[in-house]
Amino acid sequence: MPKIEVHESLFNTLAAKTWANTDELEKDLSCAKAELDEKADPSLPPEERTLKIELNDTNRPDLWSTAGVARQVRVWTGGTASSYDFFSTLESPKPAKYRVLVEKSVSKVRPYIAGFVASGKAVSDESLKDAIQTQEKLAWNFGRKRRSVSMGLYRISRIQWPIHYRGVDPESVSFVPLQWDSALNLRQILKEHPKGKEYAFIQEHEDIHPLLVDDKDAVLSYPPIINSADIGAVKVGDRDLFVEVTGTDLPCVNLAVNIMASDLADQGYTIEPVLIEYETKTPWGSSYVSPCLFQEPVFCSLERMERFLGEKLSSDEACKALERMDCRCTACEGSERGSSQKVPGVLVQLPPYRNDYLHAADIVEDVMIGRGLDSFKPLEPNDFTIGRLSPLTITGRRVKEILIGLGFQEMIYNYLGSGKDYIEKMCVDGKDTLRISNPMTENYEYVRPSILPSLLASEA
Repeated sequence: MPKIEVHESLFNTLAAKTWANTDELEKDLSCAKAELDEKADPSLPPEERTLKIELNDTNRPDLWSTAGVARQVRVWTGGTASSYDFFSTLESPKPAKYRVLVEKSVSKVRPYIAGFVASGKAVSDESLKDAIQTQEKLAWNFGRKRRSVSMGLYRISRIQWPIHYRGVDPESVSFVPLQWDSALNLRQILKEHPKGKEYAFIQEHEDIHPLLVDDKDAVLSYPPIINSADIGAVKVGDRDLFVEVTGTDLPCVNLAVNIMASDLADQGYTIEPVLIEYETKTPWGSSYVSPCLFQEPVFCSLERMERFLGEKLSSDEACKALERMDCRCTACEGSERGSSQKVPGVLVQLPPYRNDYLHAADIVEDVMIGRGLDSFKPLEPNDFTIGRLSPLTITGRRVKEILIGLGFQEMIYNYLGSGKDYIEKMCVDGKDTLRISNPMTENYEYVRPSILPSLLASEA
């Protein structure tokens, strides 16, 4: 599960609260399904103290940052709810003086990009470290090791607008990458630069590689590998930043941008929108303004809440609980997905930094957390049963004991694994291997087609 390191003073400021002891903090962290993994060292001065927080769920990447956890705790404990006026919608875009032009040449390799400008405040050491941590957490976990989502930060003062996002021959462009002192072309970066070697698997098989340049062809970055050492080297004290996210999944790219924009807005930055213009059409059309509120409202019936939670709730009670989770909620009659019947319930609009409502059941979970787990009355069991092993389990355990006694070794494997183990290393085409459509990580992307790859992995 994701673990983040947060500066205690910054966390307390963003949460608008201080805690007398860690027990109180642990209780409030439960609203984010988080727990304190490591306490701050009291011997250090307040500005140097850090906390380590572990998130016990992976469906909310907005919580993988100091500002994200602090925001959820602040709203849940009765503080000010988030309010962002810089978000556009697909139907009603905000005026944008900055533009990114996406050329057709990049459409087949890494087609999508979104971004914004953050200004009005100098970058502090705390905020820079937190931004880099958020960038890496989102790209590694949510972005599947940068394959589907990666992020870059740049200094506005050195950019000549508009920015161009294009596909290029990897041997035709050279620039000095971060943490390097000489120019390399894109192929050389994949072979020589440490980050290039680490993420070469994403691009090395492609004939065309993505590149981000300004209007004078100065290189911003080689997504998703490395920024340039010039425009892409953000330092403490810089005031105006351009933040971009590129990737292969349009909603995920825009969600990552929304998360970072919300985090920086909470820290006092002014967020300015950017117009993204495509030479080709996307599922959102040929242009949109980023950051963008793209999430559709989701309906949940009161009957489902009662059935799942064991208590009858009014629409007002449900809405109050959801508002503690920073959602916008209205009571109405509607129908859940897969049903045409109109029933009483609530219509919920997620905040722009979340996109984790896949089903009405997810709303029920937020109602439960928002209201507080300790607010539900405990019920005594109606039935008296004695737990015991089934005859089949008893027989299976006896067989295993006998086989182990005869010198055999028991192997237990996951039912999900990586395409590298199940397809590439097995030298098969993989067309009959079942792939998960929305995996959280490439290590658990495919359903195991056979026990053989796992056995060979153990032998290796």
